Amino acid sequence: MSTSTAAATFAALDACFTADLAAIIGSDLPRSLAPAQFIYLVEEVRAVLDASSHRPWQEASKDLGIAAEHLTDALTAPASDQPPLLAWVRTHLRDAITAAT
Repeated sequence: MSTSTAAATFAALDACFTADLAAIIGSDLPRSLAPAQFIYLVEEVRAVLDASSHRPWQEASKDLGIAAEHLTDALTAPASDQPPLLAWVRTHLRDAITAAT
């Protein structure tokens, strides 16, 4: 995956998930987050959910932690390793948002 393809993939993740993640923590975030800002948002939501004693939110927090790890890895991984990492990210983000809402 080239740098431009990776950037496009991060932009697609941002477009699909930023609003839902921001809504979970009651935040109004601007659109078009850079990859590092998107990862920060995922980690921020993870921390909020992890502080809860509500079991589904704790499970969502675990999914967000895994998603953040894969996002971070995808930023530095060789192009051939990025697609499966980003596929796992999408899965974990969807699962986390479903569990948290």
